[in-house]
Amino acid sequence: MKTTGNTEPAFLFKTLSDPTRLRLLNLLASGETCVCELTDTLRVVQPKVSRHLAHLKGAGLVEARRDGKWMHYRWATRGDSLVCHVLTGLREWMARDDRMDGERRRRDKVCCRISRRKTKGTSNK
Repeated sequence: MKTTGNTEPAFLFKTLSDPTRLRLLNLLASGETCVCELTDTLRVVQPKVSRHLAHLKGAGLVEARRDGKWMHYRWATRGDSLVCHVLTGLREWMARDDRMDGERRRRDKVCCRISRRKTKGTSNK
């Protein structure tokens, strides 16, 4: 696995100082998520979401997987000990925060464009 993360603590904490990035991490705490679900849930344009996700990836906080033209992100499963400890603390805080919980509930109601595309493809058969 190629490591792209910057291991400097200052870079990590600067990355986490942005509210949009915290919101993205919150939505990714539930598992792998397509960028379209993130944009629809946060009501933020795709280029902005992608830029923030690239920053999170650069800090070693998230990992990405491509599925055709779609990108899926999830919390990093491997990383240095500081990143692991920070993610653990974030997960605990996010689980107790009412605003973050509300965004996770809203994400559950968003239908991914990939799911809609697959549903349309199977309904024509």
